[in-house]
Amino acid sequence: MPTYAYACKDCSHAFEIVQSFSDNSLTSCPECQGTLRKKFNSVGVVFKGSGFYRTDSRDAKGSTVSPAPAAPAATSAPAPAAAG
Repeated sequence: MPTYAYACKDCSHAFEIVQSFSDNSLTSCPECQGTLRKKFNSVGVVFKGSGFYRTDSRDAKGSTVSPAPAAPAATSAPAPAAAG
């Protein structure tokens, strides 16, 4: 579920709340019951917390693709002789 940021127009109280996509936007400030406005970020995704570095998914060499395992060599054996 996404996190939305709100700010009060009257008392400038700012907070974040986790809401479902189907939930209605909040309209009254929990501090002063004033009018709220939804704040929007300039980016679509905001990563918060530790991690999320470019090198997190890479090995020591810097490659993200592991080499494919070698296929076993096919051995050709003579076909068995037909009895007759």
